[in-house]
Amino acid sequence: MKKSIKLIALFVVFQLSALSAFAQDKAKQIEQLLDKYNEYGQFNGSALVAENGKVIFKKGFGSANMEWNIPNQPDTKFRLGSISKQFTALLIVKLAEEGKLKLDVPITTYLPDYPKENGDKITTHHLLTHTSGIPNYTDSPNFFKDKARNPYTPEAFVKTFSSLPLEFTPGEKFSYSNSGYFLLGYIIEKITGKTYEQYLQEVIFTPLKMVNSGYDHSDVILKNRAAGYEKDGKRYVNAPYLDMSIPYAAGSLYSTVEDLYLWDQALYTNKLLSAKSMESLFKPYIKAWGDESYGYGWSVKEVNNGDKDKIKIIEHGGGINGFNTIISRIPTDKILVVLLNNTGGTILGEMNNSIRNILYDQPYSQPKKSLALDLLDVFTTKGTTAGLETYKKLKNDPTYIIKENDMNRVGYQLLQDGKKKEAIEIFKINTEAFPKSGNVYDSLGEAYLADGDKKLAIANYKKSVELDPSNEGGKKALEELLKK
Repeated sequence: MKKSIKLIALFVVFQLSALSAFAQDKAKQIEQLLDKYNEYGQFNGSALVAENGKVIFKKGFGSANMEWNIPNQPDTKFRLGSISKQFTALLIVKLAEEGKLKLDVPITTYLPDYPKENGDKITTHHLLTHTSGIPNYTDSPNFFKDKARNPYTPEAFVKTFSSLPLEFTPGEKFSYSNSGYFLLGYIIEKITGKTYEQYLQEVIFTPLKMVNSGYDHSDVILKNRAAGYEKDGKRYVNAPYLDMSIPYAAGSLYSTVEDLYLWDQALYTNKLLSAKSMESLFKPYIKAWGDESYGYGWSVKEVNNGDKDKIKIIEHGGGINGFNTIISRIPTDKILVVLLNNTGGTILGEMNNSIRNILYDQPYSQPKKSLALDLLDVFTTKGTTAGLETYKKLKNDPTYIIKENDMNRVGYQLLQDGKKKEAIEIFKINTEAFPKSGNVYDSLGEAYLADGDKKLAIANYKKSVELDPSNEGGKKALEELLKK
């Protein structure tokens, strides 16, 4: 009998050792992957990966502060951008669970001063699911120039968009709107009599001991806060200032990868909400982007995973001046991937997909250099002919790849620098590389319009709207052009 017990014990130890070695191997692959992205200037931040609820990898890459050469660490604090929305959504569902709010009544029930013409048609559910039809305030013309640097009270800022006509009948379709989540924060304040920040701290951060998370204030001296940077070609510049009263409940929070692990783990429990209320956060209420649906502050999708059945992924990204973030969860296997980056927009989705494939022992793509940055140098210094020759030379080089967002940024940079012909060529390359993307045709239409070619501007805006019927900006531009 004693011999059998010893054998069982040895078998358990062996299994645990094998699992530990397997996790270490995955961690090594993840580190090599992110090291290469860092080397290519595509990731500068902190990462954490958990499997079966246990952290198997966490590390900082690049600099939290480039002026002082201070490295990013797992406890570095980053602005989260739209990852903030999932916290706002939980607070609203908490109030509903307590009977202090109903999700299916007009928002004028809680905001009596909101214009009734629109407010009587919009429910809190519409705000949570981006189906309200309220125009997204960050898309308004000259938003960053006219408003982004100025402090506002929630009440005052709501008035900047509350009287605008709705873009569609509430509930009719999905259209991502920061305005909706701003309003949710204001509703929280009206119902609780506390600031959004106070209620957030009281309900989520303090109970979960998320001591390195909070509402970001530019004037507060915050230990271990990462500085935000953006790319100007191949060099970095300090991100433009943004008053943090503007993103508010739609994007004002900061956190660390370690604190977001605490958040993830709490979502498997009933510490914050009942099981039924927690489940309501992750329901796919409406089709959003591509194969993704939207819940309450989270996107939801199912993907094939090798020979296994489809897996459900619950995630959200964020982007705010100088920062780009993603949190991705697979509840069935208690997997968590958190990537927080402090050098502006980058391809975190691609990195997240590769990390997921590593975790499931599936093939994954190795990082490649972005062709856009090399093209920017040549188009800027030597013009279109040299730029196109460089493109022909490098487009089949296996170490390079054409990335849609990078090409788009380069095109707009050339446009801002007055290099209209060069910008057009970059956008044309992007349409050839991504012929099914409405966004690339929208950009090309804008470049042709800037260059005075109305006919080609119209053609490309039409193509953009055809490919992406939700492109309201393209529709407006087309409408204006056809009037003239």
